Amino acid sequence: MLARSYLLVLLMAGCTAPHPEPAFDVQGAEAAVREVLAEQVDAWNRGDVEAFMTGYWHSDSLRFASGDTVRAGWQATLDRYHETYPDRAAMGMLSFGDVDVQVLSPRWAFVFGAWRLARGGDYPDIGGLFTLLFERRPVGWRIVHDHTSS
Repeated sequence: MLARSYLLVLLMAGCTAPHPEPAFDVQGAEAAVREVLAEQVDAWNRGDVEAFMTGYWHSDSLRFASGDTVRAGWQATLDRYHETYPDRAAMGMLSFGDVDVQVLSPRWAFVFGAWRLARGGDYPDIGGLFTLLFERRPVGWRIVHDHTSS
């Protein structure tokens, strides 16, 4: 009797349909990450560094590496942008190119690309490469690690 009950439980368990995980929208995630980047370009080109920074995780754990310096934290990153680009002419016009977004999971995305600042007057044009790690936060996709080179 016990064996029959055990067999019946096993059969019933095998007959129940599993609850599938909801499908993850990889294309939607990639579009959302690209939108953050587009918003950053728009903000930069308006001269609004604070709006540009909304693409970053507002945390002391944000990591920004450029040149031979690593900064920890959102405020330190904002301060670095203000120091490096003290006025509108120094900021120039930002563009991103060759942007490759790899959605790794519903939570993480990896981005590689090129950046360019077209400037005039006393400031030469500059550019380089960037590698970003995005995390999907409650407020949306945000950059949590930025490694930018010139």
